Amino acid sequence: MNRELRGRRVLITGASSGIGRCLAEQTAGEGARLALAARSRDKLEELASSLAAKGAEVLVVAADVTSDADRARLLASVVERFDGLDVLVNNAGVGSWGHFAGSTEEVLRQVMEVNFFAPAELIRLAIPVLTRGRQPAVVNVASMCGRRGMPAWPEYSASKFALCGLTEALRGELARFDIDVLLIVPGLTRSDLRNHMLRNDGRMKIDFDGGMPAEDVARKIVHALRKNWTETVVGRDARWILRMNRFFPRLLDWLIGRRIRRLYAS
Repeated sequence: MNRELRGRRVLITGASSGIGRCLAEQTAGEGARLALAARSRDKLEELASSLAAKGAEVLVVAADVTSDADRARLLASVVERFDGLDVLVNNAGVGSWGHFAGSTEEVLRQVMEVNFFAPAELIRLAIPVLTRGRQPAVVNVASMCGRRGMPAWPEYSASKFALCGLTEALRGELARFDIDVLLIVPGLTRSDLRNHMLRNDGRMKIDFDGGMPAEDVARKIVHALRKNWTETVVGRDARWILRMNRFFPRLLDWLIGRRIRRLYAS
């Protein structure tokens, strides 16, 4: 299958920066009609202006995806402007970097609200609209941590595991409506995630600057959407870790455990 993006109505959450912003730029270049959502109206409007100057049709909706009212307003705005929706991209996310024993229930619940409950409920709202779309699809941007939980990322891993599980379940459920449900599993990416951590006190240094450019991840997402790939792992680190986890899980556990013991030896 080849999905045509020209003229398609695409909603992207977390569109003001990072992967979401790059995805907006690239899908606009493909001729998509865009609805961009994030909490920061100023950043969204700046992006929309630059895209409109290149001929793109863009709707900006400042919204907090964890709010029931904002989700409803977001979808209603998209339907009013575009008379429907073809592609929903759940990209908004938040991270927390630190060990579970020193964290709090509040952090866990906030991460789950943003990374799991918000996309889940946005999908639920969007299903009746997507059923009337052209080659409709839901794209959930998860993480390597959603396929292999990592130390100091406990809340983040849990939320992304939940999103991966929901994606697989909905893929079967929504097949009767011909709505495709795609999963993106990126490794470490140069994005604004590091600037929006709920906690940032893990002992191991994360080399965000050595991660993949957000533009590359966005390009892979566009390609997966075109080709209708059900699951796409992005990045050498993600492919390596997940391959190790598949074939040598106990060895990977031992290697990770040894690294953590060394970090805390002092």
